[in-house]
Amino acid sequence: MRFRTGDVARVERTWKQFVPSAVLHDVDPHRFYFDWQSADLGAVTLVRYDLAAEVRSTAEPEDQLLACRVEGPDAQVRSDRSELDASRPWLSDGPRVHAKWERGARVTALIFERASLQRLAQQISGDDTLSLHVTDLSPRSAHAAAAWDRMFSYLEQSVDSLDDGDGDAVLRNELARHAAATTLATFSTTGQLHRHRPTQTTPAPATVRRALDFIAENAHRPITVDDVASAVHISTRGLQYAFRRALDTTPAECLKRARLDGAHRDLRSGAPSTVAAVARKWGFSHPSRFAVAYRESFGVLPSVTAATHRR
Repeated sequence: MRFRTGDVARVERTWKQFVPSAVLHDVDPHRFYFDWQSADLGAVTLVRYDLAAEVRSTAEPEDQLLACRVEGPDAQVRSDRSELDASRPWLSDGPRVHAKWERGARVTALIFERASLQRLAQQISGDDTLSLHVTDLSPRSAHAAAAWDRMFSYLEQSVDSLDDGDGDAVLRNELARHAAATTLATFSTTGQLHRHRPTQTTPAPATVRRALDFIAENAHRPITVDDVASAVHISTRGLQYAFRRALDTTPAECLKRARLDGAHRDLRSGAPSTVAAVARKWGFSHPSRFAVAYRESFGVLPSVTAATHRR
């Protein structure tokens, strides 16, 4: 689908077809221009648009994973947790992401239905029990971000030659698989925490997912397992049981993992800080225990990560 318009309402209606939570705020209609292109690859939708206007926007994916990049001379992107690097793509499976610009921007996005991406991840990994959850909205590295950008350019070039009918169904599937594999390689997920037993007949998976979302968004705060249970309206004992049944782990372990991931991000950022300060920030009061847990998770001591990425 391709079109150009100066109609703000049409732009928002179109974007909501793909990301129902998308909202445009404070749009300047006097210098508004919109150039849209999208392509359906079955398991993923590719979107690219240029939007000339002063814009504030919000996306909060629902049952989707949204991989997106906002490119503009004054573009700013942030989640409810932190600032994001507008020069790199980001990935969200629920946390709200806000973007704003004044002089226009180009937005490139891949929109995966959660179930479709999970199936592709299972096929790629060979693990049919894997369940996806994003742990870090930012890419793993600058190299990974650049690979994602190259992949998107390749997809955009490829879809121009696709037949509108079913003749290119195999090619569409391969392009979708390439998009999924590159996106999964670009960003950190906690598939290893979400390996679960056979399908349940109770509503526990939805409760567990909401709990994981709460943990991901609040791990930097001094929350406890009781706080997690309260946030998803379940008893602490019930939450423990739901996690054990669905993930074969505990809420405390998931919270610990989220905090280790946060510490890992901080140490990789190269920002001036000591390992001890990063450990304290993420709730680890004993440096030696933090070092042991960190090495078990990432294969190296935190001091090594800090030294490697020091500016």
